[in-house]
Amino acid sequence: MIKPRFAVVAAVLATSIVASASADVTITLTNQTFTGFNFSSVGPLSGTLTGASINVTLDASVAYTYADDLCLYVTPTSTLATGGVLQIGGFSNLNAAQRLFWPNGASDAAGTTSIGTVTLANAIDFDANPAYSVWVGNGYGAANTSGTWTGTITLLGVNAVPAPGAVALLGLAGIVGRRRR
Repeated sequence: MIKPRFAVVAAVLATSIVASASADVTITLTNQTFTGFNFSSVGPLSGTLTGASINVTLDASVAYTYADDLCLYVTPTSTLATGGVLQIGGFSNLNAAQRLFWPNGASDAAGTTSIGTVTLANAIDFDANPAYSVWVGNGYGAANTSGTWTGTITLLGVNAVPAPGAVALLGLAGIVGRRRR
């Protein structure tokens, strides 16, 4: 079982997700450190994930964490565990049904970049599978490892789903705005 680290990391990722009109979600990392096999949840999402692009720089590495160890992982439930639906990146095998690798970034030297796009062989439909969860973290699970990254991962073909509270506030704003004076 993989153990998620939520604290500040989840807050940073939650606030850095941006959905655009082109149905892509960009996750922005700024000096984000993940120890080995620590992930933060991203989402929820709607639409169909067809691929992902990465454009990150490894700022620091401990115990041979490479730039391409930054991992995008999809699980069939809200639980973070091995045997997921998709793994992109990461040296350690999480036994996902579909495992892909970033096109470059195989170095632990500070300043190493991982840049490129991966197209999924089997697209993932989040509308048909609303329980699916997306995670971002360090896919190198050796003891005492960590990596610090700055840059973006863009999820292609999906949209961020606003939290129910945000939708309720928007609806309330619309009702208040229509009120007569």
